[in-house]
Amino acid sequence: MRCALYSLITLALAAVAGSASAQAYPTRPIRLVVPFAAGGPADIQARLIGPRLAEAWGQPVVVENRPGGNTIIATELTARADPDGHLVQVISAGFAINVSLYAKLPYDSVRDFAPVTQLTSGPAIAVVHPSLPVRSVKELIALAKARPGQLTYASAGLPSQLAVELFKVMTGTDMVHVPYKGQSPAMIDLIAGHVQVSFPTMLGTLGHVEAGRLRALATTGAKRAPAAPNLPTMIEAGVPGYVATNWFGTAVPARTPPAIVAKLSQEIARVLRLPDVGERLLSQGLEPVSSTPEEFSSYIRSEMSKWAKVVKASGAKAE
Repeated sequence: MRCALYSLITLALAAVAGSASAQAYPTRPIRLVVPFAAGGPADIQARLIGPRLAEAWGQPVVVENRPGGNTIIATELTARADPDGHLVQVISAGFAINVSLYAKLPYDSVRDFAPVTQLTSGPAIAVVHPSLPVRSVKELIALAKARPGQLTYASAGLPSQLAVELFKVMTGTDMVHVPYKGQSPAMIDLIAGHVQVSFPTMLGTLGHVEAGRLRALATTGAKRAPAAPNLPTMIEAGVPGYVATNWFGTAVPARTPPAIVAKLSQEIARVLRLPDVGERLLSQGLEPVSSTPEEFSSYIRSEMSKWAKVVKASGAKAE
């Protein structure tokens, strides 16, 4: 009886302490770590959300770009950080893909992190350099088959790489992978014609399409994107069953007090519901999500299972 009573008292005290900790949080500047180079979709979202969090909490939110290693460099940093909510990381579908792409990671993708909320979800957009003599997905497939191993594609992280690898598997084509540390440097080389094909996120890409610097062929979602309603989906363009969407979210180190995780999730969700934030994201092909920590955790596990199958079928390798 005494042991049971002691346990109940201990749990109650912990709950009170956690609640008090959440009420005081944040007590100093928050580091919002982005595992990609500046200028890409993850960075744009972080810089869109960060100032609103700073306004609400009276503490600076400093965006810190830590590109490289297919997001592993930044993710290891987060795994080893103090679990007090003052370091928050933007994660993407690559977080779920790394589990099956690498035999060993310097962290446990499930045990070492506490998911906070999913920020957005959106399709990629299949684009080519205007010098490439193709104006449709069917023409790209035909050209790739006529020139096996000669066309190059840029990836700005694992989601864009796996989107093309899935395309290659489903169309029987062969293109050479050229990896980049973020979408911004990938765009620079794609626009310059150093690489010919890419499946980047729509955020940060549509402007180049509208300016004629890139040619868009299709989007990769199950339905047409509101930001580009005239573009067919990959399914409509001739690849039945093809769907590849990217997502972004936030996570903190494991053992971060649940009350702080909940406070972060709720505040980020509030920011995502702001009309100007939602409109900016939707205009760039990204749909705000703002899931609960529990919902986001479940979604990440489902993504790990999905992309493990794609990695196995494509034979994709980490580069």
